[in-house]
Amino acid sequence: MRAWEAELRAGLMDLSLVLGDLQIKQLLDYHELIQKWNKVYNLTAVRSPAEMLTHHLLDSLAVVGPLRLALRKFVRHPGVQVEGDAKLDASPARLLDVGSGAGLPGVVIAICFPDVLVDCVDAVAKKAAFVRQAALTLGLSNLRGLHARVESLTDQYDVISSRAFASLGDFTGWSVAARREGGVWLAMKGKDPADEIAALPASVVVFHVEQLSVPGLEAERCIVWMRKALLALD
Repeated sequence: MRAWEAELRAGLMDLSLVLGDLQIKQLLDYHELIQKWNKVYNLTAVRSPAEMLTHHLLDSLAVVGPLRLALRKFVRHPGVQVEGDAKLDASPARLLDVGSGAGLPGVVIAICFPDVLVDCVDAVAKKAAFVRQAALTLGLSNLRGLHARVESLTDQYDVISSRAFASLGDFTGWSVAARREGGVWLAMKGKDPADEIAALPASVVVFHVEQLSVPGLEAERCIVWMRKALLALD
């Protein structure tokens, strides 16, 4: 068994996630790739492989179950009706991870959802280059690393995610043009950001704050799910 495989498998069990052997291999390869690149490119302040597993991989994996449910329930998905559109769209769902850094959670999502097209955008060139290298090394044809500011993107996405990126107001404001009609925002936060939620414009609605439990991590975590208000829909 590879280094950290037992700990990863135990974490997946705690999260009630079932992944294939290839996906587990990709996660372990990704874990090693972050360690290797971090020595030169300083992708993350976390240095310990053990902390990388809990603070990065398992923290990102905690969003997989909720995202899977959201893809079925809220988001445009193969065979699911698009909000405001009577036609069925059979194209893959698309996710944009904003301020992705070392690809967290975007790379993890791309591994766990091979049928979802994932773009990780970061304004720092070396971080976007790392995601592109991860896509190549891990064989993830559904993953791209984009060196850009999110405000400059012209593509449209069904889910726009972030992890400790910015305030909810800035996150939604900067990425609103990238949101496809009916799309949602997924913001990973620590404790419930009540002040940030209260400061959101009337055009953005929080429809769920979902508490997360990350194996091996003694810290509060939650997802803030948002969408455009009905009167503000495109």
